[in-house]
Amino acid sequence: MKSGFVSIVGRPNVGKSTLLNSILERKIAITSNVSGTTRNIIEGIYNDSDSQIIFIDTPGIHKPVNKLGTYMNKKAYTMIEDVDVILFLVDALKPFGKGDTFILEKIKNLNKPVMLILNKIDLLKKDELLALINKYKDLYEFSEIIPLSALKGDNIEDLIETIKKYLNDGIKYYNDDEVTNVSRNFLISEIVREKLLRLTKDEVPHAITCVVESFEEKEGKVEIGVLIIVDRDNLKKIIIGKNGSMLKKVGTYARGDIEALLGKKVYLTTYVKTIDNWREKEKYLRELGLDELNS
Repeated sequence: MKSGFVSIVGRPNVGKSTLLNSILERKIAITSNVSGTTRNIIEGIYNDSDSQIIFIDTPGIHKPVNKLGTYMNKKAYTMIEDVDVILFLVDALKPFGKGDTFILEKIKNLNKPVMLILNKIDLLKKDELLALINKYKDLYEFSEIIPLSALKGDNIEDLIETIKKYLNDGIKYYNDDEVTNVSRNFLISEIVREKLLRLTKDEVPHAITCVVESFEEKEGKVEIGVLIIVDRDNLKKIIIGKNGSMLKKVGTYARGDIEALLGKKVYLTTYVKTIDNWREKEKYLRELGLDELNS
């Protein structure tokens, strides 16, 4: 059988998490239009009759402007050094810019197969796509150039079969029923964070942290408590909203995805706490067995 590790890299907001979800045909990585949505290294495990491919969704590589950005870049760089194949995802609707060039310079000397993945081709005409492929051929000697639509699922099967050509016969790293390396509680907390980012857009920084504080199963239903940690009281007011309207909306949208994840009826309680001292926050998260970015 074929097995190996494949890292998905690219600028923020090019569709890396959407691609991972499309490959696995289920949601394990959150998505939003907010830059920096993905803060953690998430593995998605693809299995079929003759292969096991571990896809690694990385934070978007970018020129960092703060400590968080530097930390996320460091995580992403770590996960491209020891993989078998690199998928370099770009937005086919946007010019190949400085951010893309920055990433290409980081990966082209790794002596690994690098596939250029042109995303969002469903929004391009055929002649536009062909011209784009010819243009990108001159940038670098990519192992493959594969156009696809992560959102629509177009050409995903071709991507899988092409990746297999670059993998060796190997062992299974995970059981057949495993689809990700992250915990149930992590997925739940990320769903809540996704709804927050989507509903509040630029009003709330992506550095907010969501934590599952309680999870209790009772006669076919699950009662879950999720704490949202912010560092300023004005953010707390935005998230709660007038008469609790925003927090209620976040809970309603999140509950649907959590019920789909668990396959059970969910009673979800969300609440907000301000911790303006990063040392206190780290201490609190450590008590829960979590680190700052892997909540």
